[in-house]
Order: sequence, then structure tokens, then C-alpha cells
Amino acid sequence: MSQISVNSLSFGYDGSIDNVFENVSFSIDTAWKLGFIGRNGKGKTTFLNLLMGSYHYSGSIDSSSVFEYFPYQLTSDLMEKTASEFIGDIKQNCEEWRVICELSQLNETAELLYRPFHTLSHGERTKVLLAVLFSGDNEFLLIDEPTNHLDRDAREIVKKYLASKSGFILVSHDRELLDACIDHVLVLNRKTIEVQNGNFSSWWENKQRKDQFAMAENEKHKKEIKKLKQAAKRTSDWADKNERTKIGFDPVKENDRCISTRSFIGAKTKKMQSRVKNIEKRIGREIEEREGLLSDIERTPELKLIQLVHHSNSLINVRDLSLRYKEAEIDVFSGLSFELKRGDRVALNGGNGCGKTTLIKNILAKAGDTGKANNIDENGICNVASGLVISYVDQDTSMLRGSIQNFCFTKGIDLSMFCTILRQLDFERSQFTKPLTDLSEGQKKKILIATSLLTPAHLYIWDEPLNYIDVFSRMQIEKLLLEYKPTMLFVEHDTCFREKIATKIIEL
Repeated sequence: MSQISVNSLSFGYDGSIDNVFENVSFSIDTAWKLGFIGRNGKGKTTFLNLLMGSYHYSGSIDSSSVFEYFPYQLTSDLMEKTASEFIGDIKQNCEEWRVICELSQLNETAELLYRPFHTLSHGERTKVLLAVLFSGDNEFLLIDEPTNHLDRDAREIVKKYLASKSGFILVSHDRELLDACIDHVLVLNRKTIEVQNGNFSSWWENKQRKDQFAMAENEKHKKEIKKLKQAAKRTSDWADKNERTKIGFDPVKENDRCISTRSFIGAKTKKMQSRVKNIEKRIGREIEEREGLLSDIERTPELKLIQLVHHSNSLINVRDLSLRYKEAEIDVFSGLSFELKRGDRVALNGGNGCGKTTLIKNILAKAGDTGKANNIDENGICNVASGLVISYVDQDTSMLRGSIQNFCFTKGIDLSMFCTILRQLDFERSQFTKPLTDLSEGQKKKILIATSLLTPAHLYIWDEPLNYIDVFSRMQIEKLLLEYKPTMLFVEHDTCFREKIATKIIEL
């Protein structure tokens, strides 16, 4: 057990207008199971890289710990090898027997170590690399988004595995995973950084309480400032009116007044003006106390969706469908039947490789995007309503290139509206000038989601839209879909999201 002390840390990328971190200080313990929470682009992965010594920074990070980062970066050459051949290359002094012991805790056998790595599924690759990660001693582990692209069963296994470990920072936007695996949180708020005991749910409950208190205090200060300003104006007006009576008077109407009264009036005016200054000081104190109250409140503006209404009630009709890739010898799946009607929000659920994305590609091809399924053989019925307009979010972001301006021009969408939606999804203005390839994975996903929201459609097909998306934006998107109730076909392994949004779940 040791401490990691961060003191006066400042860091910014070359060419960036604002620093990612500005004079921040905090301490964490290496025995903790620490959940790392924050908006996309706030610096979670950057901080992990700072711990690894990848960047130069000002300030200090004091620790006696050895850090290990997940996921490991594997070259194309290593992907062709077996894990048994390369584990010594990615982790120094890694012993294979210890990796095998860790794999057994992940419900896997040593056989995974002796197959070419590129032939393993996403879940199998993650399990192998986690087993390598935890096979060492006395390391503080930096785990960045371990469950992206994992199916439900693999997520459950990884969740139980991490819950049995300690001494790590876990970056994840999966609320269930955070609740099951962590005992402390490190939170990158809008203006501050906080460390708190507990899991995500306990932190979120405390945050909502703090936000409500801050808003109530803000309202109280606003009312007090308004009252003080009114009192200052009244007193100032009285002082001015009183001062004007010093010179000139009507001896008939004011027969009890003489020249010497002027000094009395002046003293009275001075007293009133002094009172105004005191009120202004109180106003200043109230404003000072109010400053910063709302700086960390997470505001999630309401998103909007433009839907089209199709003339047919049944949009997709699948009966006894089997799909197979042309070069494959067996079906991806067979015997699938379901109907998607207007207003349905259908979730496709199942393990990695069960055919969810294959089915989506086949439906997109039926709707006119022939490039999506030119290598898929179909047996059975898959009818798509004529004239169906689909808005699609791909799970892959690798096609994003160039600038936001060029992207909008290519897609035929309004740049100002697009940037407005990105701002509502908490996209920093400074990110608008960056090449799309330089954005974080979460920001790239927001690019695809904003594009979909700006595309009027009868049906929204989203394939794992929430990978890398921060918790606050997930809640924001949940609220949008529950309010507008669009017709949807989607794949999402976030259990909380799926259970809230889906009106029907299709198991493959």
C-alpha cells in the first residue's frame, strides 16, 4: 500500500488553446479499486498516460508504484502470433503459468494462449490481456475501457473478475461495472477534481444532493442580491433628494429653516451615502459567495430528434431467416423470426459473433445500401418496407477523416446545426478545429450520433452506439429516446441502457 500524490499538475497538448489539467492536486491510494469518471475529452486517458510517463508536464506526480496500462498496444505482427509467443514482449518477466491461473478465474482455459491472436473473439482477446495484466506483482494497474465491444456474458465474467482484484484505476462508462468493481471514485468535474469513497451510484446520489444544495444556495444569494440592490437604490435616491435641498428654500413654506440647516442636511446625506457603501460591500460578499456554486453542475441540454412517419405499420418482417457469409461453411444464425413495427424499439442481444451486426448489414442492404451485404447469402424471409429511410450509427469509427466542415459537406448536413448538437453533447468548441482522427473514441462516437440525430428517418439503426460515450451523455441520450420514442433497431451491451430503452429484445 502506498500513496500517489499529484501536486500542482498542469498539462496541455501542443497547439491546444486550453490545458487539459491546470494546477490540480489530489492523492489516491494504490490499494484502492478506483473508478475514474468524467466527460469525454476531460483527460482520463491523458492522466493514465501521464502516470506512465508518456508526456512531459509541470508539477509533480510522486509515487513508488510501477504502473501497467491496459489495453496493450499490439502490432499487426503480434496479432499473427499466439499469446504464448508474445506475452513476454508486452509484459516484462511475464510467466505463462501465472497467466494460465488468471485465465481460469476468467472461465477460460490455457488453449487460448496457443491460437493465433487474430482468430480470437473480442471477449477472448480481452480475457487473455487481462490475465497477462494481473499476472504480475506489486503493480498499480491502469485499466482503460475493458468492456467495450464485449457481449453480456463476457462483461459479467470480467465484472466478477475485476471485483475480486484490487490496486487499479478503472476507466469505464458502464454504470453496472463501476458499481460492482470499485470502492473509490476519482472524478473529473467541470472545474474541479474530487476523490470520494464509494461506487458510482453512491457518488451520483451525493452529487445530485450537492447540486441541489448549490442551486438552492444560488437562488438564495440571487434573491438577497436583488433585495440589497433595491435597498441601495432607495437609499441612494433618498441621499440625492436630500442633497438637493441644501441650496435654496422657500422662507414662507419653510419658516423654521435657516442657512445653518445646510450642515445638518449634509451630515444626514453623508450618513445615507455611507449606508449605500455598506450595502454595496454586502452585495460584493454575496456575489463572491455565489461564485463557483454552479461551476461543477452537470447540465445536460435536451436533444431533439426529427422523425419521419412511414405509411406502413410493419417496417421489417423476418421469418425463418438464416444468414451465411459466402466464404463460410456454416450459418451465422438460422431460424430467426421477428417483426418490427412503427414505435418499436427492438434490441438485438447475444454473444459476440452471433450475427447481430450481420443482420443489420443485411437489413441495410435491403433498404438500398448494397455495399453493406454483398458477401452475405440469405435463406428465408427478410422483408423491408418500401421507401424506408434509415439513420445508421456504425460501431466502427475508423472511417472518420478530415475536418468537421468537410464531414458535414460530404454528409450534406448543416454545419451550424451539427455543431449545436455536438455542443449539447458537451463537445468543447476547441475540438471543432481538430482533425477527426485526433478526437477521442468517445468524441468520434458523438460525431456519429449527432449525424444520426440530424438525419430525418423512419427507422434508427444503432450498432453499439454507446461504446466510449461518457455516463452523462448516456443519460442524456436515454432521456431523448424515452421522450421522442423513435422506431429503433439497436445493439447495445450496456444493460442499464438496454433495459430502459428496449420495448422488445430479440435473442440471437
